[in-house]
Amino acid sequence: MTSLALIKERLDLYERLMRLDKPIGILLLLWPTLWAVWIAAGGRPHWVFLAIFVLGTVLMRSAGCVINDYADRDFDPHVERTKTRPLAARAVSVKEALLLAGFLVLCAFLLIVPILTPLLFGLAVAALFLAASYPFTKRFFAIPQAYLGVAFGFGIPMAFAAIEGTVPPFAWWMLTANIFWAIAYDTEYALVDIEDDKKIGIQTSALTFGRYAIAAIMLCYAAALAILGYVGWSLRFGWFYFAGLGVAAAIALYHYTLIKDRERMKCFKAFLHNNWFGAAIFAGIVLDYWIAP
Repeated sequence: MTSLALIKERLDLYERLMRLDKPIGILLLLWPTLWAVWIAAGGRPHWVFLAIFVLGTVLMRSAGCVINDYADRDFDPHVERTKTRPLAARAVSVKEALLLAGFLVLCAFLLIVPILTPLLFGLAVAALFLAASYPFTKRFFAIPQAYLGVAFGFGIPMAFAAIEGTVPPFAWWMLTANIFWAIAYDTEYALVDIEDDKKIGIQTSALTFGRYAIAAIMLCYAAALAILGYVGWSLRFGWFYFAGLGVAAAIALYHYTLIKDRERMKCFKAFLHNNWFGAAIFAGIVLDYWIAP
């Protein structure tokens, strides 16, 4: 095999390790960040802030995937869906994975250096801790999906800190809404692996909620939308914002039709479809600022 072919092979493995071939995680992390960027900027975000947070989202999600696979490298070989991941298959070494994660985190930090403030630096350190520690919560926390919601939503306070220089109270309500949304979509995801997770002893919300998992998912969707409704009311958003929430609610009801029988592939389809839930809310925010400022 030529040197060029070897390099391409390693790059392909790193791409899979970072899950760049599966962008749903980037999108689920990106939507709440964009909600916050648009609101913090009053509907007119500067392209510099927009570029920093979009690229930062890609980098930190990629780093999070590498850290997650490092933490689960002894569990993933026993799960049908994850046994071919590069670390699980031992195609990538632990040292390579840690160096890659460190490089990605460094790049993400360098991105925010031009806009760095003490508040933003503190939030960035907290975000890094959340991303690095989340994979280990599956060992002891009954609902690690709630912790994931904090990690996936921390772009919200960071966006306000970067653009406004402060984090208003309603930003924390937005983060709370994201926690409920993450519990909903990641419980759908956990239903796909529930039998494997039982065998290897990993904690998930699907196992914790048990027979009430479907009801819990729908209640979490409702809580997320109710909180975002409160945020919109407190900020005096108009009908476009609430129409976006209405579309998101319809999407959540569609998810119920997919997950109600707990069929693995339909649960996975519902998980992937959450991209449109986040997009609907974002569209409502954008339209409300654009058409009814």
